[in-house]
Amino acid sequence: MYDLCPETDADTPAVEALLDLCFAPGRTALSSYRLRDGVPPVRDLCLILRGDGGTLAGAIRYWPVRVAARPVLLLGPVAVHPTAQGEGLGGLLMRESLARARAMGWARVMLVGDAPYYSRFGFARLEGVEMPPPTNPDRVLGLELRPGAWVDLRGRVERETGAAVLAGLAEIGQLPALQPACTQVDAPAAPRRAPRDHAERQGQTR
Repeated sequence: MYDLCPETDADTPAVEALLDLCFAPGRTALSSYRLRDGVPPVRDLCLILRGDGGTLAGAIRYWPVRVAARPVLLLGPVAVHPTAQGEGLGGLLMRESLARARAMGWARVMLVGDAPYYSRFGFARLEGVEMPPPTNPDRVLGLELRPGAWVDLRGRVERETGAAVLAGLAEIGQLPALQPACTQVDAPAAPRRAPRDHAERQGQTR
């Protein structure tokens, strides 16, 4: 059993330590971090999983960006503690956060990751959407939370500079209902897949 909770300021040091543990040094030099620098995350979608004793088992974050002046969610980082990998927790964080994003009214989401892993959640390569270099275009993936949301949308991914962090809600003109503070969830049955270390590395988006 795990506690699924929105990330708070008090959780941030533990989340940063988890990211440092899961990713190679220099992770903050990646192009995706240039889009996050100085921009608040979308708090209602930044989730953590805590196990017995309050140990941090996993975390996922989202940030607002723009493509062709349209609001987009940038998913990542998402990481699972090495001792909890292989339990399906990364998938749990993905599915729960995407469901919340859809319920909040966001239309589209993107990430930089391995298509064979993220295709199980419906992500596919985005044609004509350009992340800051040196990102491999084959790893720029998108998902429609609303049918047609990515159709004919092309251009560079840019930092969100507007005053409203929840800029994506401008498309529907309403504010989201707040999610419960914490809920208890069971670890899902992990599907049969590639060897644990390789599969988990694929699934941990920076």
